[in-house]
Amino acid sequence: MPHAPRPPHALLIGAGCSGFTTAKRLKDERLSFDWFEMSDRIGGNWAYGNPNGRSAAYQSLHIDTSKWRLQFEDFPCPADWPDFPHHSLIAAYFEAYVDHFGLRPLVRFRHEVRRVWQEGADWFAEVEGPGGSATHGPYSHVIVANGHHWDPNVPEIPGTFSGHEFHARHYRSPFEPIDCRGKTIVVIGLGNTAVDIASELGQRSLETRLIVSARRGVWVLPKYLHGRPMDKTPAPPWMPGWLKRRLGAAAIRRAVGRMSDYGLPEPDHAPLEAHPTVSSEFLLRCGNGDIEVKPIVTAKEGDQLVFADGSRERVDILIHATGYRLSFPFLSPEDAPVRNNHLPLFKRMVQSDPRLHGLWFMGLAQPLPTLVNFAEQQAKLLAAFMSGRYALPSPAEMDRIIAADEATHRGHYYASPRHTIQVDFDTYCHDLKAELARGAKRARVAA
Repeated sequence: MPHAPRPPHALLIGAGCSGFTTAKRLKDERLSFDWFEMSDRIGGNWAYGNPNGRSAAYQSLHIDTSKWRLQFEDFPCPADWPDFPHHSLIAAYFEAYVDHFGLRPLVRFRHEVRRVWQEGADWFAEVEGPGGSATHGPYSHVIVANGHHWDPNVPEIPGTFSGHEFHARHYRSPFEPIDCRGKTIVVIGLGNTAVDIASELGQRSLETRLIVSARRGVWVLPKYLHGRPMDKTPAPPWMPGWLKRRLGAAAIRRAVGRMSDYGLPEPDHAPLEAHPTVSSEFLLRCGNGDIEVKPIVTAKEGDQLVFADGSRERVDILIHATGYRLSFPFLSPEDAPVRNNHLPLFKRMVQSDPRLHGLWFMGLAQPLPTLVNFAEQQAKLLAAFMSGRYALPSPAEMDRIIAADEATHRGHYYASPRHTIQVDFDTYCHDLKAELARGAKRARVAA
């Protein structure tokens, strides 16, 4: 008599928002899992001063997504929150979620997953904890929720810089990691972190000279439009993407005008053809002369930086606000073949290779408007798959859908490493619901 298959038992890596929302869904479905977090707390990137060294939150950070768009579907955020909460409110909200749903006893803190490998159909993990290293497993599924804003991308610039140089993930305030008062500072980048830091350090009260170095122009969007958060009333998910972008681009142009009016380079793309930079302060600081904008840095020469226009400046501090790389140090390159900052995944979760259908990635996307509650939606499909209520398509069909989804979500963006994992949240969730129904039908036919 053949043995009955073992019930699913998963390894869950990480206790940021993608990890704990996944844990909540698995718990609700009574699915077995071991959950490891390398830090002593939940929250991941939003845990300011996280002792695991992986948080890039800075003291003044406010989220760029409005509270209506970031809240969890079964745990609304407090009604008295401001429209765009400070990171301390986000962290407290995460803590409240974990306690409300009884998740805290399930996570093993101070346990770092060092290596994950497969033997036959089973997965195993080497985990480093306070008592040393141990092997855990076997697991039917490995769920990777370790985030993708922790491995800094620092461009190679010829030469040597004699001033203070660091990536934006180490920035905490105008006084940490270095006192920035009275200094000449160059911030490389025009993403959200870059404009936040530049706006803070460009204040006249700090007596700094603040220069932003940009490879290309971007559209800087305001947080408010007609007195309301821009993302509070999104277009319906059924509306074609081209029409949403056309209407959105027209509204943005009316709201902000030309970027060159603020001293910024004109973008070589239309609004919403790049991951948006959102700030209600940056354009004002550029317009009133607190921030200078120069082209990209091409060389370091002691205490001077050389720019693409041939100009040079004596600089005290160089900050790289240049994003992050996809990185999975605990997985082999064969199991997570990241190329050009891209890992092709079906519904941004699982690879088409049947050998790897036990390896799932949660929150591995750059959704608009927010990542906070993204894995909360993804976990519905994962839990259905683990419980047998959902079946994946054939590998060939998965490859076809991967290509079609990527064309839908990022085909209109210019080519850049920052756009390799871009998705539209509302379109994604609309499609995910339909895929759940299709996969449930496949599961019933196969049963």
